[in-house]
Amino acid sequence: MKQYLDLIHPKPLTDLVQYLQEMIKGRLWLKVLIGMLLGLAAGVVLSPQVGLVDKDTAEIAGSWLAMPGYLFLGLIQMIVVPLILASVIRGLASSDDMDQLKKVGLRLVIYFLLTTSLAIMIGLSVSSFIGPGNYIDADYAEVTVEPEDVVIDNDEAPDSPDVETIPDIVVSLIPENPLGSMVEREMLHVVLFAVIIGLALVSMPPRRSQPILALMGSLQEVCMTVVRWAMHLAPLAVFGLLAQITIEIGLDALLGMSVYVGTVILGLLLMIVAYLIIGAVVAKNNPIHFLAAVREVQLLAFSTSSSAAVMPLSMQTAEDKLGVRPSIAQFLIPLGASINMDGTALYQAAATVFLAQVFNIELGLPALLLILVTTVGASIGSPATPGVGIVILAMVLDSVGIPASGIALIIGVDRILDMSRTAVNVTGDLTACLVMDRWVGGEKTADEERREELARQKQRVIDDEDVICDDL
Repeated sequence: MKQYLDLIHPKPLTDLVQYLQEMIKGRLWLKVLIGMLLGLAAGVVLSPQVGLVDKDTAEIAGSWLAMPGYLFLGLIQMIVVPLILASVIRGLASSDDMDQLKKVGLRLVIYFLLTTSLAIMIGLSVSSFIGPGNYIDADYAEVTVEPEDVVIDNDEAPDSPDVETIPDIVVSLIPENPLGSMVEREMLHVVLFAVIIGLALVSMPPRRSQPILALMGSLQEVCMTVVRWAMHLAPLAVFGLLAQITIEIGLDALLGMSVYVGTVILGLLLMIVAYLIIGAVVAKNNPIHFLAAVREVQLLAFSTSSSAAVMPLSMQTAEDKLGVRPSIAQFLIPLGASINMDGTALYQAAATVFLAQVFNIELGLPALLLILVTTVGASIGSPATPGVGIVILAMVLDSVGIPASGIALIIGVDRILDMSRTAVNVTGDLTACLVMDRWVGGEKTADEERREELARQKQRVIDDEDVICDDL
């Protein structure tokens, strides 16, 4: 397999970063923030509580205002599976060193599990210490969640894994129907399928695997074109979605959730501090330099709420600004966009404790451990699309007997938190690149790999080929 891996060289995803440059230069993040403020203002003006319009008219207006938002979400959700699939397959083929690839794969799983567990513990600790659920008015909770919905049935909670069920769980990770997994957006199955296909392709003679790798490159470019279209809708999307939510629940309700929002954001900031410490200790990276290098990626991720959509920029940042080997960045970033969701995991843990406080449910040590295990499993392989955290949260709540109907309490502020946790997710991917680059190393330096890639890029222009193959 090694000899074939050395001979095939697909074009890196960083070549598609031009699709995102326009948004960076146009300060998309600023337009999104303005959209958020205007959306809140429009929602207040149209809210039935103000009395300028009746309730039915306000709801109709909210639906029309939110339409660009749902179009934006739909476009991003539509492309994330094919983009991740193509990027993981091509990322595997981008490595020149099979030994390095094996080391990265094994150590990456351990690293992701450790950082995800750390994020969950931060979320549990911050929410338990501050107690944001204690600041929620009981009348507001009762109005938002129907009393009959607040039923705790521990019999319906899924059983925790034991020695007997672990073999079945491991076997079930292999997708029996890859197309079905793609339709259901079961990202862990999609990633495993992509890894298997990628390994099969790099074990074949390059001339035979070249057409499929070229097809995956075309698929990436199509997906990034759709991303560029969706980006133009982002400010309108945030404006409309926040306006609709404010119309439905009112500004007072949103302000009442401010302690909860502040708690989650504090937890996310602490997670970024943890990344800075990891980068400084393990990768010997200057925290100030790191923050300056990743700022544009964080702002774009915040604006789009999708770590998959900003993958080309994440790769370019890792390679050019953080000095990571291209072979590491091109393999790790697509995987990280699918299975490294530290921000999402932290949010789920904090939200679970918050809702337990709202419903006066005592969470003992066994329940906290169950939240840890369930959240790790649920967050790994979750789609890199906006709003997915809410869907996964329902699974976590069920595991400890907290009414999933309580999600109605936090749905109004989820847009802001979704954007914030996505920025943390991409920061985690870039930190992982630094750690793996230092931990694993390779036969070539980053500069040597970049010089070789530059030479291949010139050859691609001459040959007019997306994937070039060396002769045996």
